[in-house]
Amino acid sequence: MKISAGRWALAIFFVIAGTLHFALPALYLRIMPPYLPHPAALVAISGAAEIAGGLGLLLRSTRRAAAIGLAILLVAVFPANWYMATAHIRIGSLPQWALWLRLPLQVPLIWWALRYGRAVRGTA
Repeated sequence: MKISAGRWALAIFFVIAGTLHFALPALYLRIMPPYLPHPAALVAISGAAEIAGGLGLLLRSTRRAAAIGLAILLVAVFPANWYMATAHIRIGSLPQWALWLRLPLQVPLIWWALRYGRAVRGTA
């Protein structure tokens, strides 16, 4: 099974991002909008989903479901990214403009994930 560099990169990105939900949960709890219930559970669920989705991209049998799941996840976590930018929640020395830049970057990430969901027949 040949795996493209792009698919490897996306898979690794999501596995690392998901792992950080468990390694640094306080960071993710800070950016949870206060109107969402059970923030710790949502952080754990989204982290597990990122790990599962990233790994799922690597297997032909799960690639399409993983790609669709990651796209849905990126839409689902958008409120946390929006809250982080609008509430001016600082993450280390990350400048405020970077928090706003993160919002439109969700679109190419969704496209990137869905690209591999469509490429199940090929080796992309």
